[in-house]
Amino acid sequence: MPLRIRKDDEISDVEGGWFRARWHYSFDTYRDPEYTRFGTMRVFNDDRLVPGAVWPMHPHRDIEGLTYVVEGMFRHEDNVGGAPGPLPAGSVQRMTLGSGANHSEQNASETEPMRFIQIWIMPAERGLRPGVEQKVFTTQDRTDTLLKAISGEGGDAVLVHQDAHVFVARLNAGRSVEHPLATGRGVYLYVIEGDAYVNGEQMQTGSAAQVTDEVRIQISANATSELILVDVALG
Repeated sequence: MPLRIRKDDEISDVEGGWFRARWHYSFDTYRDPEYTRFGTMRVFNDDRLVPGAVWPMHPHRDIEGLTYVVEGMFRHEDNVGGAPGPLPAGSVQRMTLGSGANHSEQNASETEPMRFIQIWIMPAERGLRPGVEQKVFTTQDRTDTLLKAISGEGGDAVLVHQDAHVFVARLNAGRSVEHPLATGRGVYLYVIEGDAYVNGEQMQTGSAAQVTDEVRIQISANATSELILVDVALG
């Protein structure tokens, strides 16, 4: 199926008191045999933390942990001397957990909630040296364009150690963007907020789609829409 859409109410919704999580792929206590991974992407979580909340330090290894801050102030702590300072909405971060590290996601505000999307990409090589890279992007940077925020090519984007790319966009009503899709690759597209047509199919707030076997993806906004697009190898 070239375009497989999941509506908002078809995605897991976990309420933990100090956090709320939408786990798109099997994660922790959530198990769905149809959604265990998508190519080199293993996890796609939409997480919300109440003011002052701290996700306890926990270990991982051989994961490229990618974060996109949707709203609020994201704070990161680890045991490898990662980049300091809270990150505002629009920022991205990559933590290479490689040979093993501990880390914690935190809401830096004591008064406002915080929301972030976390993606796990399986690295091209195991046992990499742990480390962190992050970058702040503005709303203007992603307005009416697909901004390449994280990429295996590096450059102006934060580097991920895999042939994968993460794009973010804020499309005004009536604006359109296109993304080419090479053979053997797939896209996971999530409508953070808004209303858009994706290759002729309508997607609204909270909807997600796996896209394969298409030459290109065309996204047209019916209303102001915030989107995130992950392009990965499927093999």
